[in-house]
Amino acid sequence: MKLNIQRILAKGLKSLVWLFVACTFANDTEQPNILFILADDAGYHDFGFHGSKVMQTPNLDKLGNQGILFTQAYVSAAVCGPSRAGILTGQYQQKFGYEENNVPGYMSHSGTLGDEMGLPLNLKIMPEYLKAQGYTTGLFGKWHQGNADKFHPTKRGFDYFYGFRGGARSYFAFNEDNPNTRPEDYLEQGFRQYKESPKYLTHALVDKTIEFIEHSQTKTTDKKPFFAFLSFTAVHAPMEAEAADLEKFSALTGKRKTLAAMTFAMDKAIGRLLNRLEQLGIRDNTLVVFTNDNGGPTDQNASNNAPLSGTKANHLEGGIRVPFIMCWPAKLNQLKVYRDPIITLDLLPTFFAAAGGDMKTLKDIDGKNLLPFLTGTMANNETHTPHQMLFWKKETRAAIRHGAWKLLRFPDRPAELYELESDPAEEINLAAAHPEIVTDLYKKLFSWELTLERPKWQLKRQYEGAAMQRMDKYRKHLTD
Repeated sequence: MKLNIQRILAKGLKSLVWLFVACTFANDTEQPNILFILADDAGYHDFGFHGSKVMQTPNLDKLGNQGILFTQAYVSAAVCGPSRAGILTGQYQQKFGYEENNVPGYMSHSGTLGDEMGLPLNLKIMPEYLKAQGYTTGLFGKWHQGNADKFHPTKRGFDYFYGFRGGARSYFAFNEDNPNTRPEDYLEQGFRQYKESPKYLTHALVDKTIEFIEHSQTKTTDKKPFFAFLSFTAVHAPMEAEAADLEKFSALTGKRKTLAAMTFAMDKAIGRLLNRLEQLGIRDNTLVVFTNDNGGPTDQNASNNAPLSGTKANHLEGGIRVPFIMCWPAKLNQLKVYRDPIITLDLLPTFFAAAGGDMKTLKDIDGKNLLPFLTGTMANNETHTPHQMLFWKKETRAAIRHGAWKLLRFPDRPAELYELESDPAEEINLAAAHPEIVTDLYKKLFSWELTLERPKWQLKRQYEGAAMQRMDKYRKHLTD
């Protein structure tokens, strides 16, 4: 009898253990909501969490304290459109001919032109991957991946769209006092349903994002996790801010004052959005990422990329290294700072893995799933860092990062070599001291270039000259 009781108890304990494991596994595999927030043309230094004493970003600073701050996050292109193409596909956009030139390419003159320019239709992109995992998907704001109907977000995996097709527009509604001549700049709600908002654009986009999230959580019978892509135009030109926000920065003048007000408005709007997640009780299991699409264009919007040199449209660190925060309280609650290089190509596989996707089904993806690196659960055959090499290319100009070494190739001068761990501002050119490293990186860069398609469209050559002049003007980083 005693033996039977022990067996029954042992069997019951075993069942409890398996029940615990099953419950834990179910809890661990619960799909998170995903909120991806992308700023536009912001300066690397222009956030409190990066040390700015001028810009007021309390909500993003709080997000940085709650989540993981990445100190070496890169984009795959130094300008808006191709950077976003890389994010959406998880691939170096040069692989499919989308080199560092925007669409629709009003400055272009060769190859594919006009409304034929856009993110190739044969590519599977981020919302399509997540829809296959059962997500409801929404895009709010800037698209910039083709103006023609065939490229429309609602035909590329987004269930909901509130935004505009172009690359930049006024922050105020178009009307008789604020006319517009470009159809791609009008706000759409859905497909060809034009609906201008009387609100300042930054707040209008967040209002619609909140509506989408509320609907997915409270007003549907078939409740699904959501993927919300909040694609701000802030703080891209035109430099337009609301009067009340401008008044907060009376000590500043000119574009810098307007930039501070625009940044403050964006931070306020993000704060409203994050607070709504709290109120809905879904903040802990919402994976939130905040980053920027390229370096700040100091000459256009008075942005500050300190301590980095360079600006938008060049491959110095100030053009391609961006602020990056990831916050997922339910899963990523130990690590506070991640110091190894990552790239925004990593977002697609990271989101897909978080959604429970089978990573073996991802094909031709250059990004890496960051979750194992953030939780210390890499497989034995994985390196300790997501990327040993990263690449950038625009026609003759190109760059490669290998470990801490970075080589920059130019059309009008010898290549430059920097050791980024000790010199992130790229002030000490070591090319002459290490010719063997220059040769090795040149070969690695060229080997990568041999895998790429020819650009489907190119800018007039004069703009390459302008890009070099801008780079030379902003080689030295600014002070706050």
